[in-house]
Amino acid sequence: MASKGHCISFQGCNFFRQRIVLSTLSGRPVKIKGIRVKDESPGIRDFEASFIRLMDKVTNGSRIAINETGTSIYYQPGLLFGGALEHDCNVQRSIGYYLESLFCLAPFMKHPLKITLRGVTNDQVDPSVDSLKATAIPLLKKFGIDGEHFELKIVKRGAPPGGGGEVLFSCPIRKVIRPIQLTDPGKIKRIRGVAYSVRVSPQIANRIVESARSVLNSFLPDIYIYTDHLKGANSGKSPGFGLSLVAETTEGCFLSAELASNPQGQGGIVLPEDLGKNCAKLLLEEIYRGGCVDSTNQSLALLLMTLGQQDVSKVLLGPLSPYTIEFLRHLRSFFQIMFKIESKTFEDERKGAEKVLLTCVGVGFSNLSKTIK
Repeated sequence: MASKGHCISFQGCNFFRQRIVLSTLSGRPVKIKGIRVKDESPGIRDFEASFIRLMDKVTNGSRIAINETGTSIYYQPGLLFGGALEHDCNVQRSIGYYLESLFCLAPFMKHPLKITLRGVTNDQVDPSVDSLKATAIPLLKKFGIDGEHFELKIVKRGAPPGGGGEVLFSCPIRKVIRPIQLTDPGKIKRIRGVAYSVRVSPQIANRIVESARSVLNSFLPDIYIYTDHLKGANSGKSPGFGLSLVAETTEGCFLSAELASNPQGQGGIVLPEDLGKNCAKLLLEEIYRGGCVDSTNQSLALLLMTLGQQDVSKVLLGPLSPYTIEFLRHLRSFFQIMFKIESKTFEDERKGAEKVLLTCVGVGFSNLSKTIK
């Protein structure tokens, strides 16, 4: 574990979660100043305050100080504690916003995390719970994070703006993370998906499925898209529909794409047919970008490689997203780790975007609170 060194200072509200999560794992306090100083309503937003409260719940002994205007925050991380928890997520962002950070922290708790999150399950901004379940969970398993109580379950769906969804996430703890070599993405062998609809006609989900298949059928025969229509108390507080697609490769890599309808009262009306076709095209674009990890989970893979044992880890990714590029800079600030980045082009029939091979030696992070069995 990194020594509790000096405080790291940042400016502005960008990459807020990255800084708090890496601070928690490295044990180094952070100070973030100048948060939205020039905005009409300066300071941290409600969803960021909710995120800080969640961090406070999963840790023990964290010190958090926010100034009166909310434009500056000091965070001194405590120990990751875990246990059985509940959290009401702010409906400005979906549950995926909070889950992405929990995936980074959950394996290193003192007690296995079992948390119920309430709020918006699918929106247009953050990865949906469906996509994270289909891509991030298998990725964590590749790093040796697995067990009987490892699950992500949607109890209720909630569309924006009202939310009302509920998700259960439980994760076992690990002493150490194993290094990985993910360099061959393989070929696409099947596509799975979920078309969901809440508080609208169940027929809408069927229309989404048909239009998505009209695009994908010429690409692959093995396609199965479930329809998930929830009624009554399980359908949240607002109407909405959407589609989450996942392509699985012969090497067990997962690439995802998704789209959701506009929140009630915001933006124009989206036709289910258009949504299905556009989502299918997004999936094909993600497949074209390729790599062993889709663009949503690039930073999670790089973090787990960083925290791995002191051995070489390699991963082949598609073009790096701006979020991932900033994440690499933050990893250097918190863990003094540098990745070797090589660009790869394939001469064979696997055409596609230029790939990037990232290599690093793990810092040998160890979960100090887990006793060795």
